[in-house]
Amino acid sequence: MSHIVTIETQLRDPAAIASACRRLGLVEPVFGEAELYSGAAAGLLVRLPGWLYPVVIDAAAGRVRYDNFEGAWGAPEHLDRLTQAYAVEKARIEARKRGCIVIEQALADGSIKLTISVGGAS
Repeated sequence: MSHIVTIETQLRDPAAIASACRRLGLVEPVFGEAELYSGAAAGLLVRLPGWLYPVVIDAAAGRVRYDNFEGAWGAPEHLDRLTQAYAVEKARIEARKRGCIVIEQALADGSIKLTISVGGAS
């Protein structure tokens, strides 16, 4: 039996954030403080391609702070890809902890289908 699941993503797991960055070929995130246009923010700093300011992730709160000036200082698609990669990596980590098998399939529209098999059943 299969089920369709919708996930609202909060970035809370530093290991999954690091895995998402590796998946996207980004520099490993580091904890620090960044000066955004709107003020300082502290957390895991992620540098996205072409972005003027880093994305700052407060993993304890699951909150992401950034300033891309409505796309002028960084394409929102890069943040969308980071969020998607995080969701995939977090699901893989949790499924593997439970002994499940994870099969990943990239779809033509850019989405990713994960099939998680429990106890060898698909």
